[in-house]
Amino acid sequence: MRFLGNIEAKTDAKGRAFLPAVFRKVLNASGEESLVLRKDIFEPCLVLYPESVWNKRMDALRNRLSRWSRRDQMIYRQYVTDVEMITLDGNGRFLIPKRYLKMANIDQQIRFTGMDDCIEIWANKADNEPFMSAEEFSKAMEETMGMEGTFWIDTPSQDNK
Repeated sequence: MRFLGNIEAKTDAKGRAFLPAVFRKVLNASGEESLVLRKDIFEPCLVLYPESVWNKRMDALRNRLSRWSRRDQMIYRQYVTDVEMITLDGNGRFLIPKRYLKMANIDQQIRFTGMDDCIEIWANKADNEPFMSAEEFSKAMEETMGMEGTFWIDTPSQDNK
C-alpha cells in the first residue's frame, strides 16, 4: 500500500474533509475500511494510518518497550491513547475532531501528503511548508544516495548460472 502525492483541499465548517480519491482507491484496493488519526510526533501535522499499518506500528513499538519499565509504559500509553478511529462516510468524507485541528493549526485549507504507508494532513499555509528547498533536497539526496563505491546492480549471481 503506497500513498503518493500532494493534494490541496478544504475542511467544511464542521471540520469534515474529503479524503482525496487517489488515496481512497489505494485504501479500497487494499481492503482497508478503518483509519487511525494521530498528531505527528515531530511535526505540526496529523497522520492518517490505515488500521493494518497502525497495528503493525503498535506491535513494533510494544516489542521495543518493556512492560516492567514505568518510562516505557508511559511512552506506549501516550502513543496509543491520543488517537481517533476514523471511518469514511459514503461520500469519502471524515471528521477531523476540533482538538486535532487545533493541534495542527488547521483552519480550513489543508494539504494531504502521501507518505508511503500513511497520509499526512497539513495546514495549507505559506509559513507551514513541510518541504526542503530544492537546493537542500538535492544536497540531502546526494548525501543519502550518492555513497561512492556502493552500487546496486541487478545481475544474476554465480549460483544461478
